[in-house]
Amino acid sequence: MPLYEHVMISRQDLSNAQAESLIEHFSTILKDNGGSVVDTEYWGIKTMAYKINKNRKGHYAFLRSDAPSAAVHEMERLMRLHDDVMRVLTIKVDAHEEGPSAQMQKREERGERRERRQ
Repeated sequence: MPLYEHVMISRQDLSNAQAESLIEHFSTILKDNGGSVVDTEYWGIKTMAYKINKNRKGHYAFLRSDAPSAAVHEMERLMRLHDDVMRVLTIKVDAHEEGPSAQMQKREERGERRERRQ
């Protein structure tokens, strides 16, 4: 089955428990349609670069999944219909990276950046 990574932004006025229950809800949708969720991460409330639906901040969540495309389309459709979800991004990847995502790693653990051009 294809491998996917999903990032979801939900409204800022939700509690942490409600935001994490959204992750569980959409994970069960994938599982019910024949897929599996490899890993989930709750990134917390982050400030966005611009306002979305009059919100300056949002709850960010990250999911790694191994699911058929029909299951991913159904989950995305339900995410777009859900009132608490503001944005969704899904990408297809060749392989899942081991360990936590770059967002959850400490600055010292990340790889070195390239030098800036002048």
